[in-house]
Amino acid sequence: MPDVVIPVLDEAGALPALLGAMPAGYRAIVVDNGSTDGSGALAADLGATVVTEPVRGFGSASWAGLRAASPTDGVVCFMDGDGSLDPADLTLVAGPVLADDADLVVGARRPTAVGAWPLHARVANAALAFELRRRCGVALRDLGPMRAARCDPLRHLGIVDRRSGWPLEMVLRAIDAGWRVDEVDVPYAPRTGRSKVTGTVRGTLGAVRDMSRVLR
Repeated sequence: MPDVVIPVLDEAGALPALLGAMPAGYRAIVVDNGSTDGSGALAADLGATVVTEPVRGFGSASWAGLRAASPTDGVVCFMDGDGSLDPADLTLVAGPVLADDADLVVGARRPTAVGAWPLHARVANAALAFELRRRCGVALRDLGPMRAARCDPLRHLGIVDRRSGWPLEMVLRAIDAGWRVDEVDVPYAPRTGRSKVTGTVRGTLGAVRDMSRVLR
């Protein structure tokens, strides 16, 4: 069954519920990306496999988790560790990959409450998704953090970004490699605790800058 890479930075408030809701057979790999609230130790106490990645960046943490995931042709999933996504929905995202109906599946976020996805972050994401459709002809509506692919092919895809451009570069390289890329809707709830990226204008602008660099 799939491994689930969960990059975290001070997410102790969300981890108990998140790890407790992990679907049966899905192994959580929590990547501690410099937490000061004990997230890594807490995740280990809750039964997760914990990887420490001292180099800050969403891509750095994701790559560290991917390297720690199971080898061969197993499926690896990714999701945020802030409580905004329900681990139960991993089965929807991983299902088409497990069935060999897709090579990469992205969870398209659908907010469940006002404020779950701030307007500035939603507009930025929509603009990037539109540019992706325009350039590549792939009808993705979102570049969301919940996704699934085969482990070894993903490791050999050649993703080099180690910051916020990682999610976009994964999709671009998958398209260039001829992968079957699809998306499924997943609920998106308000996060637990303080946001480091999408909840702040500064964080969103940084992510847009990183992704714009990848597009160039």
